[in-house]
Parts: sequence; C-alpha cells; structure tokens
Amino acid sequence: MINFQYLRTTTAKSAIALLLKDKNSKFIAGGTNLIDLMKRGVTAPEKLIDINHVPLKQIELVGDKVIIGALASNTAVAENSLIKEKLPLLAMALNAGASAQLRNVATVGGNMMQRTRCGYFYDIEMPCNKRQPGSGCGAIGGFNRMHAIFGTSDKCIAVHPSDMCVALTALDAVVVLANAKGERKILFKDFHRLAGDTPQLDNNLKADEMIIRLEIPINNLVKNSHYLKVRDRASYAFALVSVAAGLEISNNKITDVRLTMGGVAHKPWRLTASENFLKGKEATVENFEQAAKLAMTDAKSFGENDFKLQMAPNSIIEALTVAKSKA
Repeated sequence: MINFQYLRTTTAKSAIALLLKDKNSKFIAGGTNLIDLMKRGVTAPEKLIDINHVPLKQIELVGDKVIIGALASNTAVAENSLIKEKLPLLAMALNAGASAQLRNVATVGGNMMQRTRCGYFYDIEMPCNKRQPGSGCGAIGGFNRMHAIFGTSDKCIAVHPSDMCVALTALDAVVVLANAKGERKILFKDFHRLAGDTPQLDNNLKADEMIIRLEIPINNLVKNSHYLKVRDRASYAFALVSVAAGLEISNNKITDVRLTMGGVAHKPWRLTASENFLKGKEATVENFEQAAKLAMTDAKSFGENDFKLQMAPNSIIEALTVAKSKA
C-alpha cells in the first residue's frame, strides 16, 4: 500500500470541493472494500477523504417514499423498523450480505460502489480489462465458476457482488447524486453498467459527484417478498445466484411483480420480460416455471459456470414460490 494523504470533512459541499482538487482522491466511509483493494495494489489513491461525519445517515418516511442517507450503515438499515415494515425485501437482502461485523461499518453508498470479487481483478499479476484496460480477461477461458451468464462481453464476464443492490433494483429505488452545482437523480437500475467495451467503468457516477441518498417508493409487495441467496457457505460468501422477488397478489392473481437477480451479471439483472409475463396471471408453479424459462433466453455460460444455467431458473422458481407462500 502506498502512502496517502488523509482528510476529514463534515459537509457534502466540502467533500465534493476536496474531491475536485485532486482527481486521484477517493471518498472513504466504512472502507470495507476500498481498503482491501488498496492493500492488494488494485487501486492506489493519493488522498482519502473521510466522509463519516457528513450528516447522511437518515432513515425516514417522507410522503410516499423511504429516504435512506448514503452513510447509513447496512446494519442500521436492515434493523430499522421502518425498513422491516415497508421494505422487508431490502432488509432480507442486507442481512444476507457479508458478516455482521462488516454490516456494522459498511455504508449504503459504499455498498453501491463496491467492486467485483473476480479473482483476476484482485490479482495484479493476472490480465484484467477492468483493472488494466486492454490487458485481456483472464476469466474467459480461465477459472470462471462465479462469473456472469447475462450481459457479458468479450472484454469482461465479472459479476457485481452486492446483495443490497439487487433488492434496490427490484424496488425501483432512485439514487440522488450531488456535485458542486446541485443534485441529479438516476434510477437505481441505471446506476450500474454492463461491462461492454469499458469494463473499468462500474457505474454512471461522474468524477465530480457524491452519492447523497436513496429514495424508495412505497409498494404493495410487503406481504409476499423473498430474497433467495444461493452460495457455497451460509456466512460471508458471495452469491452464486440470488433472486429478489416481490409479488402483489389479489384472488391468486398477480397484480404486480418485481424480479431481479444477482451473481449473474456485471450489474443487478432485472427480469423485466418475466415480470411482464407474470402480471395478470395466476400465482402458480406452472407460471413461475414459464417465467423462469423466459428469464434464461439470452443466458450464456463459460465452462465452469455452466451449472448456473440450471441453478438460475430453479432459484427464480423457488424465490417466487416462497414469496407467494408467505402469510
């Protein structure tokens, strides 16, 4: 790890001003991912701007939206009574992530900004277009058991590691970003990017911007929601496949549905076609199976992750079935 300058700030305005002074600076809050990357030499910022004292930890209901500050910890959000009551899918996803110790310090904004756990990305001796554009993708033709089956490119097949982000995509969250001139909003589903020809770009956050808060609309999916995470071990393991499923059911008819997958793409993978198929249909296993089949239309595996072609649709069916069964 190289020497770096450490600065602390107490307002979003001053944090952004410090960021603009040095293009090789980064914000740090919990640091649960950033410090790992620095230790391994994957990233080497010359300046760290500590934003922990910026007042962005609110969790509150404003009108028909739940507002969550970017510096609220994962534990604070998951255990908040408002989140449990209004957005249980988010609480479930957060509690499925990392370990309790990490959730205590990891922040919402940091969770959004975390980078892939691809082994080739973390090993600076190996080729990785995400870490060093133009060097190649070691995972293509290499060890790719954890890797993507949707939205891949010949430049990168890494997956986004977050559980929280899968739920937020399903919940139609909105991200509020700030720069020196003001704020702008972006749909959460558009915040992260597919790899394409620029896998080094994980998201659409601009270089002069800071994540301020999330705005999540209240929905009617509270009763029938489920977050399913399939992983190698029960604690502190990233998803092989995950599914955030939410159903609104009236007289056994599906009036609204949200489906997003994790562990399968460079960003949380919203299953829009499957959602559209299920709306207005009965909440039956047969329809869930058809929706899962539809979800796999463009799936492509790379050898060691071939098993995901079966695990993914089975996970969709299970998540929907469990969501439906909740009283």
